[in-house]
Amino acid sequence: MRTIDDRHASGKSIRVRRLVDPRAGTSLLVPLDHSLADGPIASARRLREIVETVAAGGADAVLVHKGRVRFLPLAAFRSVALVVHLNGITRHAPDTNAKVLLAEVEEAVALGADAVSIHINMGSDSEARQLADLARAAEGCDRWGVPLLAMVYPRGPRVTDATRPELVSHAANVAADLGADLVKIPYTGSVRSMAEVVRDCPIPVLTAGGAPLGDDDLLVKLVDDVMATGALGVAMGRNVFESGDVGRTVRRLAAAVHRVPAVVAAA
Repeated sequence: MRTIDDRHASGKSIRVRRLVDPRAGTSLLVPLDHSLADGPIASARRLREIVETVAAGGADAVLVHKGRVRFLPLAAFRSVALVVHLNGITRHAPDTNAKVLLAEVEEAVALGADAVSIHINMGSDSEARQLADLARAAEGCDRWGVPLLAMVYPRGPRVTDATRPELVSHAANVAADLGADLVKIPYTGSVRSMAEVVRDCPIPVLTAGGAPLGDDDLLVKLVDDVMATGALGVAMGRNVFESGDVGRTVRRLAAAVHRVPAVVAAA
């Protein structure tokens, strides 16, 4: 498993320890930023409850946009890390793949963020600008000592299979090449091919949770497979906040992520 090098004390190394379980060295991230793109995922009160439940259930970090931080329970961040997302677009835009920069690293630091994230659609018509935004965020993160999570997805008019291992590996290395500290990418669907992607990426990898499976047993099996690849962890959003029992789902996911099986050797 590839982890962040924190042998030397720095702002990044101090903050990044908040993103991983201290015993297992793995990470369960719960993105809750979907309301900007898709509309409200819950009432303000219910979202506070979800954050409290996620924190109590063993997740390592939650991810939201900058304005949402004001309405979340401060006490929850004693046990769960805060990741502030820097860009986005609504589903009503002419091009929903054209993520635009909406926040700066300095703003996230002022909010008390442990890390920031940025979404890049590799293959979109606006890829060039998004790559420039990623490089700009990486420079800001180096200046402020904040870990950067790049979410890089093969997505656009010329992408026919977003889970093709060669594309997923390219996406992971785009993040590394432009200065990200961690990368979130799609799962290829195969333990062996994903293990190769993880092996060939110089920074820690998290996989995206994807569409809700509606079955915690299937979800845990997916997480077990992902963790067998040597990935740092998983990012599960809709599978958590759309669950009929958020607490139970988070506890099961946390147990699966923090119980690391033997890594499958890549051929």
